[in-house]
Amino acid sequence: MPELSRFYGIVIRMFANDHNPPHFHAQYGEHSATVDIATRSIIEGSLPRRCRNMVAEWSELHEEELMSAWHTLKSGTSPQKIAPLS
Repeated sequence: MPELSRFYGIVIRMFANDHNPPHFHAQYGEHSATVDIATRSIIEGSLPRRCRNMVAEWSELHEEELMSAWHTLKSGTSPQKIAPLS
């Protein structure tokens, strides 16, 4: 599972064999969530409010890169890293 980004203790990953809709996985300590790229809503799991807000902000800034990473993984190659939230 490629790590796409890491910021403020949050790790963003994506699986090559994951199901639709296009999404990514965010982990913060013992908390983890699956986040829809298009809507930025949590599909599964939970994150603390502050972390959830940072993930939503980051994913809004990088929506095109996330979709590109999704398609790259589906084609069988590794995506590029995405800049962290700063």
